[in-house]
This record gives sequence, C-alpha cells and structure tokens, in this order.
Amino acid sequence: MNENDPEASRRVSNILQSPVYRRADRDVDFLNDNDVRGARLQLDYLKTELNLRRHGIKQTIVVFGSTRIPDPVVARKRVDDIHAAQEMTPDDATLTEELRIAKRILSNSRYYSVAREFATLVASSGEGPDDPRVTIMTGGGPGIMESANRGAYNVGAKSIGLNIMLPHEQAPNSYMSEELAFSVHYFAIRKLHFLLRARALVAFPGGFGTLDEVFETLALIQTKTIEPLPVVLVGEEYWRQAFDPDFLVSEGVVSAEDRQLFCYAETADQIWKEICAWHRVKGEALLCDLP
Repeated sequence: MNENDPEASRRVSNILQSPVYRRADRDVDFLNDNDVRGARLQLDYLKTELNLRRHGIKQTIVVFGSTRIPDPVVARKRVDDIHAAQEMTPDDATLTEELRIAKRILSNSRYYSVAREFATLVASSGEGPDDPRVTIMTGGGPGIMESANRGAYNVGAKSIGLNIMLPHEQAPNSYMSEELAFSVHYFAIRKLHFLLRARALVAFPGGFGTLDEVFETLALIQTKTIEPLPVVLVGEEYWRQAFDPDFLVSEGVVSAEDRQLFCYAETADQIWKEICAWHRVKGEALLCDLP
C-alpha cells in the first residue's frame, strides 16, 4: 500500500468489490449472461454426467408420465372432497367439471400403481437392488415419476431423477436417491441424459411433456439418429385417443414400418416382458439377468 497516497486504500477496496474483478467461476451475474450460455450448457451436462459415472450407472430405463396422476388414495380423497363440496352447492358448474376431471384422474391413478410395480421389477432384476447397472430414471417430479422412483425405493434400490428448472419451481419427489437427484437448467440437456444410457422408454398417460419426450424419441429412432430402443406406451386406450398412428400411416406422413417403433402394454409384467423380448431379439441383452 502506498502510504503517500491516502486514496489508495479506498481504490483498492473499490476494486475488490467490483463485479469486474470477481473471479469468473464465482460471478453469478456473468455466468447468467446470455453470451455465456454455451458454458452453462457444458456445465449442465457435465455435472450430471460425472456423477452418473461415479455411481456406476451403465444403463437406464426411462419412465415418463403425467405429474397430475397421484397415488390412488390421494386421487380418491380428491373426488370425495369435491363431491362433498358439490352437495353444498349442487348447481355450481365449476365444481361439476372439477368432479368429472377428478373422477378421470382417479380412474387413471391405476397407472401410478403399475409404474410403481414396474420399477420394483426393474430394481429387483440382475443382482438385486444393490446392482446399479440397470437403473430407473425419471424426471424427478410428482405423479407417475414419483411412483417409479418409489417402486425402486421400496426395495432399497437406487433411482435417478432429473428435475428441470421451471418458472414455478418443481420440487423433487422424496423417493429418488439423494446422490442421484439432479437439478437441470436446460430441457435439451435433460433430454440428452434421458437417452444417453436408455435401454427402454416407458411412457404412461401424460400431457404435453410426456408427448414431447415420446415423439422426440420416436423421431430419433426413425431417423436412425440414435440406436433403436424399445418404446412401450402404457394404456393402449389412452394412447390411441392421444394420437392415431394408423391415420399417420394412411396419410403417408410416416411409413408402415414406423408403426413398429413402439408397442402397447397394460401391466408391469407386460412392460418388462416387452423390454426383455426386444433385447433378446436384438441379441443385445441388458446388463442385468433377465427373468
């Protein structure tokens, strides 16, 4: 410090407090700048990738489905609560519609149980729950994602959750493994990690997010951009109303063979058998011992 310059101390203090002087890796404002998006994408990918490697995750089975389909007990309570409210105001059109939707969710809540049972089957395969080589991966949120993580959790197995940053914060469900619970900034990076190790995609009834993941995966398989993998749509009645593949074939916008890129299933056993059969036909068995 220059003792002959009484302003030196103040100037040094200003420099130390300046955002420009702040080290780049500790400057949150800099890291959030639009021009640094490339580096953020790299970091978003790398943190998850290195942790998956560290925990020996080799192959995954990815489970998608609606965040709005809860445990049947929760769904039943919702119907009962709305029904009780409707009895007080029977002419309330809003409550009538809410009750209709709640009953549909209750009906679909059976898929919560199927997803949970399926995840338990996967988690119990191979050398058992302590074998991390074939691991359930979900989006880490509520609903069907929660049920799949829960199925693995119930038998003491690890499972992965990839939460995404949303304007309305999505809380992680409590059943994914603490050391495999990630918060991802970019949808693109999240999708990349969903498919990098995927050996099957299992899609339960869901909304735009589920449809997005299914169609993107089918497009990547169709165009041979990724290695093929089994795509199982759970709940044929639902999926045939959500989209009509036969219509797409008849219109000539997809080929007849593209209809074979996915199959339907209804139960946990059917899902697992479809996945195992697909891999056996391809001669590319999963790393676990298939039952």
